[in-house]
Amino acid sequence: MRRISRITVAGAATASLALALAACGGTSTDSGSESKGGKGLAIAYDVGGKGDQSFNDAAYAGLEKAKKEFGYETADVEPTDGETDADKEQRLSSLAKQGYNPVVGVGYAYATAMKSVAEKYPDTTFGIVDDATIEADNVADLVFNEQEASYLAGVAAAKSTKTNTVGFVGGVNVPLIHKFQAGYEQGVKDTNPKVKVISQYLTQTAEEGGFASPDKGKTAASGQIEKKADVVYAAAGLSGQGVIEAAAANKIWAIGVDSDQYKQEALAKYKDYILTSATKDVASAVYNLAKSVEDGKPETGIVRGDLKSGEVGLSDSNPKFADDAELQAAIKSAKEKIISGEIKVKSS
Repeated sequence: MRRISRITVAGAATASLALALAACGGTSTDSGSESKGGKGLAIAYDVGGKGDQSFNDAAYAGLEKAKKEFGYETADVEPTDGETDADKEQRLSSLAKQGYNPVVGVGYAYATAMKSVAEKYPDTTFGIVDDATIEADNVADLVFNEQEASYLAGVAAAKSTKTNTVGFVGGVNVPLIHKFQAGYEQGVKDTNPKVKVISQYLTQTAEEGGFASPDKGKTAASGQIEKKADVVYAAAGLSGQGVIEAAAANKIWAIGVDSDQYKQEALAKYKDYILTSATKDVASAVYNLAKSVEDGKPETGIVRGDLKSGEVGLSDSNPKFADDAELQAAIKSAKEKIISGEIKVKSS
């Protein structure tokens, strides 16, 4: 499939973009210092937006890398409260119409809108993170085996608990987050069947704030800690910040998600209580899609990151985690068995 031609940046076009995007969520655009005068990667954030120290920020890191390497104009657009599929469709259409390529929807919530927009702009490459339902010649489904990283998080939790009780906090009760829960619980039980896992979801729908409410995360984690959980794993976007805060307040371990949360500046005061994070390399997925378009060979179809490819795993920034030889040996063994197929990790 041919790539859409780059559009020369003019003041009127930039102003037009700002006005169009203001109607459907905040935006920021930037041109590389060595700009070729064209438009490249644009991302539309999921619930929680930029600054979630997790999923959305990882996508932004991929955008920043592409902007630096390819020297083109980029855009990143915030969601709005209570938005509809029509709002998302307008956002994606606006970016495609202005000449951005590729255009990435960060999160499965963009599936309905992207399917419609991709048909209208067949010469634009689209990417959607965490959804594998769109079958189109110009769409890349950027998905991950989150359950594999979560299994390793379960191993870490089971080896680190002193109370034989650990917790899981899911942001929204949807199949994507079920993968995190399933892998984590399996990893815990395979490591030590005596360890109890307390699992809880914050909301039934994203619209209720499950991915964007640190207060809900803090309340849920505090309740699990009262029940003796001394390691709590959150797969809850921005809400996970509240889980980490509760863990730090009670001097127990938290396990972060998506990004290496030990390194997140906004979480610096809690980092001594972040044991590790179950990461998925959204940054690389977003950057790789941009590079494929830049190279004239756009990725399409399902593009999957897993433990074998190194695109999911556990971070080791916390020295207390990295220097624990027994814990590291257990994680290494589990990782090798997952990659070889000896361990089949459940996804639900």
